[in-house]
Amino acid sequence: MAVILVADDEEMVRNLVTLALTSVGHEVMTATNGLEAVALFRSYPKQIALVITDMKMPIMDGHEVVKLVREAKPDARIICMSAYTEGFPECTRILHKPFRMDELRDCVAKALDEA
Repeated sequence: MAVILVADDEEMVRNLVTLALTSVGHEVMTATNGLEAVALFRSYPKQIALVITDMKMPIMDGHEVVKLVREAKPDARIICMSAYTEGFPECTRILHKPFRMDELRDCVAKALDEA
């Protein structure tokens, strides 16, 4: 299974996503904002197979996370989560909030299967 970085400022969302992904064998690292997410990604770029980021967070939003992660690793796999329906970065998968856990797991599986 894969190491997945989850960045969301809402503890409940981080916990639910972690539970859903660890229940199918993934290892999950979490960040409470974009700055933490980028720092973690830069520390473990080879280990982290997928980044899941909320788009609206304090300190650093999802757009900046995507930009900085892609600067560090242009082919990084990224899923953007948001309750909003527009303004997503190109070349990312999109997961609209609220989502069901099976939708999350399906989106993650597809992102990890990409070549």
